[in-house]
Amino acid sequence: MTKLIDTHQHLIYRDRFNYLWSDSLPALAGKDFTVSDYQKLTADCDVAGSIFMEVDVGHDYRDETRFVAELAAEPENKLLGIISSCRPEHEGGFDAWLEECSDLPVVGFRRILHEVDDDVSRGDVFRRNVRKIGAKDLTFDMVFRADQLGIAFELASACDDMELVLDHCGVPDIAGGETDYWHQKISDIAGLPHVSCKMSGILAYCAEGNATLDAVQPYAQHVIDSFGTDRLVWGGDWPVVDLRSSLPEWIGIFQQLVSDFSEDEKSAICSGNAQRIYRIGV
Repeated sequence: MTKLIDTHQHLIYRDRFNYLWSDSLPALAGKDFTVSDYQKLTADCDVAGSIFMEVDVGHDYRDETRFVAELAAEPENKLLGIISSCRPEHEGGFDAWLEECSDLPVVGFRRILHEVDDDVSRGDVFRRNVRKIGAKDLTFDMVFRADQLGIAFELASACDDMELVLDHCGVPDIAGGETDYWHQKISDIAGLPHVSCKMSGILAYCAEGNATLDAVQPYAQHVIDSFGTDRLVWGGDWPVVDLRSSLPEWIGIFQQLVSDFSEDEKSAICSGNAQRIYRIGV
């Protein structure tokens, strides 16, 4: 198997930060998920390195990024970069945070958008600040629910001179059997050449007890057909993947999804695209 770069690795250190969103999730509540835990879990999984993805720690997001930057300074942690949280909807402090991150191993930013008002990403200030991220040659990860993919298309169309990444295959409702709206909107977004898609998170959207290859294959295949192997990256979404499965099981399913690809295609989706899009090296 071609070496993987995990573009969506969460870390949870409860002695440092609050993760209120996880309190109602039995698989995560009260537990730590450290970089050491991750390294042990993936020791036999051909993971060459990972990109840390912000974990929604509220107003502490700056301290989270500074802390993970310290972890990234230790080579054994194999942290290749950080996707930091930000608040593009606010004028005050945004430029200063962007400037500080230029001295940290930040390769991109994300703002949680599937849990805020739909109009947040439609504001002029928000879009202007996202474009500032692009002007720094950094990416912006978009996370929207399937029913918000029209809004994702609007944002991507307004920020067409930068790298954007659609997280979690656009969050399809696999358990509910959702197809038509999600299917069409994925095709629309894939028509924008500056947008890539992250194959991550989809096991969490399966019905309990049915996080299987058969359940996710139609959704994964549509994403592959729409974006092509040159605009796809892989993400583990650990430990959220534990809600329905496990990271090693997701890696095994992903390996089956790409088993018929050529070696060049596998290399691209497993690591090459991530290195290009996030401007990282292994």
